[in-house]
Amino acid sequence: MSDLFSDQEADLSPRRPEDAGPAEDPSSQPLAERLRPSSIADILGQEELLSPQAPLRRLIDAGRIPSMILWGPPGSGKTTLARVVANHVQADFVILSAVTSSVKDVRATVDVAKRNRKFQRRTLLFIDEIHRFNKAQQDAFLPHVESGILTLIGATTENPSFSVISPLLSRCRVFTLKPLGEAQLEALLYKGLEKINGEREKGEPVLTLGDDGARAIVRLSDGDARRALGMLEIATSVKKSSHDGSEGDPISGEEISALAQRHLVYDKTGEEHYNLISALHKTLRSSDPHGAMYWVGRIIASGEDPRYVARRLIRFASEDIGMADPRALSMTLDAFRAYEALGLPEGELALHQAAVYLALAPKSNAVYTASKAVTAEIATSGSLPVPLHLRNALTKLMKDLDYGRDY
Repeated sequence: MSDLFSDQEADLSPRRPEDAGPAEDPSSQPLAERLRPSSIADILGQEELLSPQAPLRRLIDAGRIPSMILWGPPGSGKTTLARVVANHVQADFVILSAVTSSVKDVRATVDVAKRNRKFQRRTLLFIDEIHRFNKAQQDAFLPHVESGILTLIGATTENPSFSVISPLLSRCRVFTLKPLGEAQLEALLYKGLEKINGEREKGEPVLTLGDDGARAIVRLSDGDARRALGMLEIATSVKKSSHDGSEGDPISGEEISALAQRHLVYDKTGEEHYNLISALHKTLRSSDPHGAMYWVGRIIASGEDPRYVARRLIRFASEDIGMADPRALSMTLDAFRAYEALGLPEGELALHQAAVYLALAPKSNAVYTASKAVTAEIATSGSLPVPLHLRNALTKLMKDLDYGRDY
């Protein structure tokens, strides 16, 4: 099978995670890969899933691995956990990437699993970024997951309720992974530094990481272990290239900040999009102007179109303030026009101004509630005739029929 695929991610040759393959220079691999845990004991964080009495840990220890979806942010350990599970139960580990694979690759995977089954060997199929598979690709797994020919582990950064089809989701257990905590990231950084120093070449200095340097990496990584190790690796490479043969100062927070650029976690169509908008709405409803300004700024800084933010503010002015302060609607419309005229960054100020106004304004959802009641009444009563006294009498006949009478 392996000669059918040139991309490593689509290699369907049955293998276990510990299979070494051809010799490779370890230094050519990213630090995160060189530090990838090979056992449950080595995994940092995720205690709710992997502590001795946790449900997933008990399933792993018993060798009863269900098909599952691992849902969590980048760098939380989804791929690592899948590899460790496969290693623990000694299953053949097949990897597909939803970015590069097709339905043909899925069928080839099933053929591998069927052959393995004849020899009473389990096949664990890992699909990275399963949310990128379309409906047809996901449908192709259904009968084989249900029959037990293969065990599916999908990894996704997006809410599976939005990105995985319901029939497949109902056949899988969903396990949620959390971002690594500060203490866990710091421990990982020092473990990574120990690895780097252990691999140093003759003449290279022993590198150290200052407390402020570690805190800077933790702050910039947003709980992403892979990003944290990537920043550490870049910082140590720069430090090595600038040393004069003597032991230098620890890597500082200032050096880290100069090398790194913060990337805000956001997805315009996924759960984080809805989380941030929900935070904005709830902050406005709780009359918190400081929070309102923060969430407007956070959403725009994450890459959302400010026009979308303006539309949400306009909706809020009618839905949550309404007749308690009719000026709120005019204020948000003015902010939208101001942004259209100015663009970024100047136009953002108008949106902040509108958000503060909405947060401080009195609240009333009476019009919104009445509007929903009207919609429900129309759906129930249908096309009721217009009462005669409300009709327009355009002709004598219509007047004779009492159109508009007693209006």
